[in-house]
Amino acid sequence: MIHPSYKDLMAVVNSEVEEGEQPVVQSRYSIVIATSKRARDIISGEEPLIDNAAGMKPLSIAVSELYTGKVKIVSDEDISED
Repeated sequence: MIHPSYKDLMAVVNSEVEEGEQPVVQSRYSIVIATSKRARDIISGEEPLIDNAAGMKPLSIAVSELYTGKVKIVSDEDISED
């Protein structure tokens, strides 16, 4: 079993979305893609953004970073606004 659950991760990621706006994450697929990309970054040498990451696998670190808000998932619209 994955902890936190997909439902919990989606709630955290979408917590900053105001009522009436479309959620950033609408499916498990978005969570999987985001965490796998971050895990690949960690594998390629980026430092983990959470404490006590020693001994954790890169995917577990990525999930923890997402759950604690250290990593954000942004929509394509947010990227184009920059």
